[in-house]
Amino acid sequence: MKKTLIFILAISLIFAFGCKNDKKKTEEIIEEIIVTEEPVVEVDGLIVSLEPKSESHVSGTVVFTEDNDAVTMVATLQGLDAGEHAIHLHEKSNCSSADGKSSGGHWNPTNQAHGKWGATEGFHKGDIGNFTADADGNGTITFTTDQWCIGCDDDTKNIIGKGIIVHQGTDDFTSQPSGAAGSRVSCGGVIQ
Repeated sequence: MKKTLIFILAISLIFAFGCKNDKKKTEEIIEEIIVTEEPVVEVDGLIVSLEPKSESHVSGTVVFTEDNDAVTMVATLQGLDAGEHAIHLHEKSNCSSADGKSSGGHWNPTNQAHGKWGATEGFHKGDIGNFTADADGNGTITFTTDQWCIGCDDDTKNIIGKGIIVHQGTDDFTSQPSGAAGSRVSCGGVIQ
């Protein structure tokens, strides 16, 4: 039944666009329909929307899932300047201020120095790191750790109530207390 509906829709599009002699556009639309034929996968976790801050146009979505005592974060962003940007978990799930500073500092429940994730000298539980945006301003980062949980009783691991901040620049992993990553260009709250 599903394939029949797709075929009928594809034929309808061919006729609709055939009048305009736009064969290439028709083929692109049909290909998109066929690609999206896959069933929708439900996410068992948290989905967080990121909103622009500091007069930027940076937005996106962050998905957190938990499996086998590890949390995976997948962030997809758009509207960035091309190049590297820092992303961190911050203390508060509060994005009310125009500059994103209402989210507080980096999430650091174990009172460590700021640093690159996994550094023996120490790092914040919110020190995720840097990712690269392409020439169109799109960027993604995937991060997995057993140092986080979603809604557990361990306050040093539970990410509920934390904020997600994307910075204008890169984290240098050495400047204290937060890596000198520049202004906060996007903010999202992980369920309060």
